[in-house]
Amino acid sequence: MIAKLKGLLDETGSDWAVIDVVGVGYLVHCSSKTLSALGEQGEACTVYTDLQVSENDMRLLGFAEAAERDWFRLLTQVQGVGSKVALAILSALSTGELQAACAGGDAAMIARAQGVGPKLAGRIVNELKDKAGALPAGPGGVAAAAATPQAGASADAASALENLGFKPAVAARAVAVAQAELGEDAGESDLIRVALKRAAG
Repeated sequence: MIAKLKGLLDETGSDWAVIDVVGVGYLVHCSSKTLSALGEQGEACTVYTDLQVSENDMRLLGFAEAAERDWFRLLTQVQGVGSKVALAILSALSTGELQAACAGGDAAMIARAQGVGPKLAGRIVNELKDKAGALPAGPGGVAAAAATPQAGASADAASALENLGFKPAVAARAVAVAQAELGEDAGESDLIRVALKRAAG
């Protein structure tokens, strides 16, 4: 499965972007928050991805942060939430706001998203409230300082742990602990080495 793309931002639309990776253009569907974070056309960018396959469709979803991808996967596990609705929620709310809404039972906040009625918002809150604390919240979230690795070396380190088979939430927490131990300027290889010990422990 394609887990991450690094390339140049080739083109964007209302809810999609084309990432040029060594001459191959990948069409990725994105939230509005991810689209705004990708930068200008022709600039280098990184997107974390999730590949969704159905009977008559196959699409690549792109996210500016691993935390946003983790929340997308969690949202689409809720009955009635497909990729379109999940992206609408992630366009309306940051991952921090989403985590706070689920943890606090605030269905009205989730219902702000386009296409999400009160009934579906209530179901999302009920099904995800116990899982909200297990995922990183992203910048500005209630668990951001403790659980979310920052962009750059730590984000790459978390992705490396995921590729080794660790769950995204476990990888994020382990890298956050490693970052706290080693400092903000720690390199990717050092973060991976320490995070592996923490995740395995």
